[in-house]
Amino acid sequence: MKEERYIPRPLETNDVELPEELIPLVEEMSKNVHENWAKNRLDEGWKYGPERNDKKMEHPCLVPYEDLPESEKRYDRESALQTLKLILKSGFTIRKCE
Repeated sequence: MKEERYIPRPLETNDVELPEELIPLVEEMSKNVHENWAKNRLDEGWKYGPERNDKKMEHPCLVPYEDLPESEKRYDRESALQTLKLILKSGFTIRKCE
């Protein structure tokens, strides 16, 4: 079987402007993305370590979201932002129930 080079092709969302009322949702989603990632890691037997070590199953990001380095928070925020934009670009609406 011939191996092909993978070329990511995410849907372009630069034309989608997130409504102001959804901005707080980005941070909430970012934290939840991290919480789910951390729970999955811990369930797999990973634990906190000052440096990532796959053999020892240690990872420095197994800390509360608030304690993450800003670079890691930015990664989670971008994932949340792109998810919200994809939902809107796909024709869905997001509204808060009263």
